[in-house]
Amino acid sequence: MTKLYHILKRALAQTATLWQPTAQSFEWLHQAAKILQNEAQMSSRGVRRRFQGLMGAMARWEPQAAPLVGAIDHFLKVTRSDWSGLFHCYDIANLPRTNNDLEQTFGKWRHHQRRCSGQKVAPATAVTRGSVQLTSALATQQKPFFAPELATVPHEQWQQLRSTLRHHQQKRVQQRQFRRAPQTYLAQLEQKLLQQTLPP
Repeated sequence: MTKLYHILKRALAQTATLWQPTAQSFEWLHQAAKILQNEAQMSSRGVRRRFQGLMGAMARWEPQAAPLVGAIDHFLKVTRSDWSGLFHCYDIANLPRTNNDLEQTFGKWRHHQRRCSGQKVAPATAVTRGSVQLTSALATQQKPFFAPELATVPHEQWQQLRSTLRHHQQKRVQQRQFRRAPQTYLAQLEQKLLQQTLPP
């Protein structure tokens, strides 16, 4: 037990210079989380002003966080790149502050698709028809839809949606054909081009 104590004491002594930067960085992140939590229910303008002040302090006193300066720089850079979309949630009621729920929704849907198809990955139709399938899956969880309600959808919108889905499907088919036999696919394209350019 005494030996272990001396080992820990020596380790703490050798790493003593690392604790202050770690504590300072943690304090900044804790302040950032507290500002974004917005317990005072401020508007987006107020939250933005306070968060901007914190970022200014972090940039000014960044040398105190050495050797974690790289991590602080990365935090400031990513925050600035996402700045325009960070604070809308404080002005719009019921707007989620993160996209965690959205990511979980997509994850559940992909898991359901894999179980239905028996595949280890999501089926290829998730790319071509995912926008329709996911919307339908979410809508039918809220309430059942019956034929009279579906019949109220404008026919032109339905045809336009089907045309868009067919276009996506054709592009996927062409990509698959190219991957299987690129030379043959390119030769067919060249032949079609020549037929269009040659005079009748």
